[in-house]
This record gives sequence, structure tokens and C-alpha cells, in this order.
Amino acid sequence: MSDAPHASFRSPLQETAPVRWLLILLAVAFLALVVLLPLAAVFAEALRKGPQAALAAFDDEATWSAVTLTLTVAAITVPANLVFGIAAAWAIAKFEFPGKSLLITLIDLPFSVSPVVSGLVFVLVFGSHGLLGPYLSAWNIKIIFALPGIVLATTFVTLPFIARELIPLMQEQGTAEEEAALTLGASGLKAFLTVTLPNIRWALLYGVLLCNARAMGEFGAVAVVSGHIRGLTNTMPLHVEILYNEYNFVGAFAVAALLALLALVTLGAKSLLEWRYGDALAGKGRH
Repeated sequence: MSDAPHASFRSPLQETAPVRWLLILLAVAFLALVVLLPLAAVFAEALRKGPQAALAAFDDEATWSAVTLTLTVAAITVPANLVFGIAAAWAIAKFEFPGKSLLITLIDLPFSVSPVVSGLVFVLVFGSHGLLGPYLSAWNIKIIFALPGIVLATTFVTLPFIARELIPLMQEQGTAEEEAALTLGASGLKAFLTVTLPNIRWALLYGVLLCNARAMGEFGAVAVVSGHIRGLTNTMPLHVEILYNEYNFVGAFAVAALLALLALVTLGAKSLLEWRYGDALAGKGRH
């Protein structure tokens, strides 16, 4: 065999300083263009006529109705996805059963379906002329253009967030600790509360934060099922659109700024979790 020279590989960490700084500059410039600049524009427009004008936007009853509805939908959607996410992740990570791959695919489905399409599907199923509409009308049950429809649409688009945070972590942890607890006489519920839940608590909270952020900011699916009834079925994103279309720019950006502040609080909590418990969120630690 000929003594051919081995190809040399250089680690990205060995790049020259100008190359590293150029990459960092490009990343920061891109983030500033698509994230920081629009965010700054929202607050600048909200305060363009002064803080009093921005605060005056919240004197409107329809605005407070939108805020209340947004928080109500999130308060219902997030716990529902919390229960589903834990149950689905537990089943997928700890057991083998027919249809497991199908269940994983269905959990990922909201990521690949347009929110507008998903909202339309709910209208076709639960609307007055939909598949179940006549039966619901006979019992005087209203889904579409009411709170239940908004909750259903929001739950669908946020379905994967908690489950997808837990599944890889629980698969990496395996079943040894739960089996040991059951062998020592613990019930299934006690094994979950004392073994499984402590091991996944930070990833669970991380998924809840992501789910909550998406629930408060969802627009497409909610726009289809809400009917845009002012003061009744408009969430904050929909109310921002209405105010903007009415040329009430200060009011629109003031509500958008409040929505952005809620998102920033969520982002801050998310960043804190990543900083303090990064190993646990990556599935590398035990608690």
C-alpha cells in the first residue's frame, strides 16, 4: 500500500479571528434586522404620541375583552396540552404498542399543516353547515364563532410543543428507575410522581413556556374560527389587526406592545431555564 498523506481536518474553532468576527457580525446583523428592529418599531410606534396616548388604547372595553380572551384561551389550552403531552410522552417513551409511529406522526402534524387550513377544518366539522353542525345546533351547542372553537384551534396548533420536549428526554432516561420503584412496591402513580416527574420537570416547564407563547400569539387558525366578533371572539392578535385596519395605529401598536411584552417575559423565563438547567433540558442530567 502506498503511504498516501492523510487529509487534514481543521476544527471550526481553529478559524482565524477575522473569520470568526465576520460570522458573528453576520449573525448579529441578521437578528437585528428580523427581530430587534421590528420589535423596537412596535414600541416606538406605540409611544409615538406619548405614553398617555398608548395607555388610552386600553380604556376601550373591546381591548380588555381581547386581553381577557387571550389569557383565558391560554389558561385552558396550556393545561390541556400539559396533560396530553405528559401522557403521550409517557406512552411513546416507556412502552411499545401498535400504532406508535402513527401517534408520533399525528403529534407532529400541526407543525406541517397551515394554521389557516386547520381552522378551516374545524369550521367544516363544527360549523353550522359542517359535518356535526346540525347535531350541535339541535342541542344548542355553539363551537365555531365562540370560545370553544378558539380553544380547539389553539390547542391544535400548540399540540406538539410539550410532547416534543418530553419524548426525547424520557426515551433517553429509559425505564430502569420506574421499574426499580415498582419492584420496591410503589404504585404506578407514585412511581410517576416520585421518579418520572422530578426527572422531567425542567423540560416540562420549558415546553409549557413555549406552548403558552404560541397560544397567546396564534393568529391564523383563530382568525378562521372566531368570526372576528368585536368584544366577544377577538383575541389580542386579531384586535391588533382590527385597530390597524381602522387606522388607529397608536392603539394597534399599544396592544401589540403588550403582546410583545408577554412574549419577552416568556422568552426571559425560557432563557433562564436554558442557562440554569441546560443539561437537564438536553437530556444529559438526572434530578
